[in-house]
Amino acid sequence: MTKQQAITALMLDFGCVISKTMFENMELVERGLGFAPGTLSWRGPLNPGSDPLWQDMLDGRLTERQYWATRATEVSALLGESWDTRTFYDRACDICGLAWFRGEFVDLLGDARRAGIRAGILSNELELFHSPDWLKTVPALEQIDVIVDATHTKVLKPDPRAYQLGLEALGAKPEETLFVDDQIRNVRGAEAVGIPSVHFDVRRPAENMREIRRRLALPVRA
Repeated sequence: MTKQQAITALMLDFGCVISKTMFENMELVERGLGFAPGTLSWRGPLNPGSDPLWQDMLDGRLTERQYWATRATEVSALLGESWDTRTFYDRACDICGLAWFRGEFVDLLGDARRAGIRAGILSNELELFHSPDWLKTVPALEQIDVIVDATHTKVLKPDPRAYQLGLEALGAKPEETLFVDDQIRNVRGAEAVGIPSVHFDVRRPAENMREIRRRLALPVRA
């Protein structure tokens, strides 16, 4: 029986993994924007049937950036305004406060650091969606060693070069790194270059967290 390679580095997506999805916080967002419940009926992965545009994104007919730019335009038009994606996310994050985040990731990253596991963010659009000033307030990012953001590198997952940039920043080997992302195509991209991965299914966050801890050989919390 082959011994499993020890994991020494953790490479995480930010949106939908460390942060919750807009969909999970939709009731708070609607209320904060002054909309009646159900005004924003699209729910992405939580209810694909409610969101043909999300399915178009999954099928490659538009990018995730285009998906959210479209939603930002639609939502702001209901208020008689015109927002880009970052403005939409800034408004939503201000409304949600700490509810925007998965608090259990702060504990996970603390445990990983104590175990000697380096942690990094590999994002396609971190600063496209969030302002640098807002990012400074994110508790989990205090325990992140490196950030590789395609907003600046212009190399998006699942391009193999994106994962190489992440590995270089972490100083890690593919087989000793665990990659976590909510988009299955990005998970497959990581696996194609030899990086063990976990698909973070936003419908099952507690189950996902247990799997990540198990793969990192960290204590699994109830």
